[in-house]
Amino acid sequence: MRAFTIVAAFCTALILAPNAYAAPEAYEIDASHTHVQFSVKRFGFNYIIGEFKDMTGTLMLDEVKPDASTVSVEINTKSLESGDDLRNSHVSGEFWFDVAAYPAIIFTSTGVEVTGEDSAVIRGDLTIKGITQSVALDATLNRIGADPATKRKAAGFSATTNLSRAAFGMSIAENLIGDDVAIRIELLAHKAD
Repeated sequence: MRAFTIVAAFCTALILAPNAYAAPEAYEIDASHTHVQFSVKRFGFNYIIGEFKDMTGTLMLDEVKPDASTVSVEINTKSLESGDDLRNSHVSGEFWFDVAAYPAIIFTSTGVEVTGEDSAVIRGDLTIKGITQSVALDATLNRIGADPATKRKAAGFSATTNLSRAAFGMSIAENLIGDDVAIRIELLAHKAD
């Protein structure tokens, strides 16, 4: 009887082992279903909302050990859209994002701290206009599963943080435009083939 129990336990371990020790999986960001938005107070009246429409990036997602996951993203600064052509021109100019000199915003994670069943703080290095600062994103895993549209395995996340624009070399109009910039990210990524 003891031998049977040992054999059964061994077989169970073999069946469960692939899931228990699954390797991290690579996911590619789906830019058409990902939104990177920012909002900043204008003249104290209201908030202007902008968005970057074009980006690439990779997630190494470890479902068994989420704190071992990583993410890297490159955002095309020329894809900035604020809802007004004149404002787009100003914000893309040298006093703001200076997209001619700095065509990309880059984020590279440095650590993931799991804070709940579906939540984590993702820490990383954010580079804007050649200036790198450490940031922390409050992130929520919305779902991992088959995307009904593509039939591919997908992962969806929401994340937020706040930044000082002056910390990234954008201190123009400091008495008119707020320094605190709220960031909201809605991210979809598909498992790499």
